Amino acid sequence: MITSAIDHGRVTVTVFGEFTLADYRELEELVNYGVRFQDRRLDLLIDLRPMAAFTLDVAWEDLRFVRAHQNDFRRIAVITEDRWLGWLAWLQKFVLHAEFRVFRDEADAEAWLGA
Repeated sequence: MITSAIDHGRVTVTVFGEFTLADYRELEELVNYGVRFQDRRLDLLIDLRPMAAFTLDVAWEDLRFVRAHQNDFRRIAVITEDRWLGWLAWLQKFVLHAEFRVFRDEADAEAWLGA
């Protein structure tokens, strides 16, 4: 399950429990809406701390989605305390043309995006 919002060019997502393909598609719709109607590159704040797992189809969809939106993000902040998830998220920066950082603390991520 996820909670998501878009406000002034920032997409905010928190993942709870298992991250499923349906959840990922909700994130995709939000980003597509932002790209179409915000008329600028988006910031993304994604909190993975409450995430327990993700399905394999989410990983595959993520690869496809990142390639399709490689120029649509300005900054991406990922919040996680899991080193493995941090590395996986960090690898996306080689495909995306965006500033990218992994944080352990939400306040630090918010401050960086707000700068």
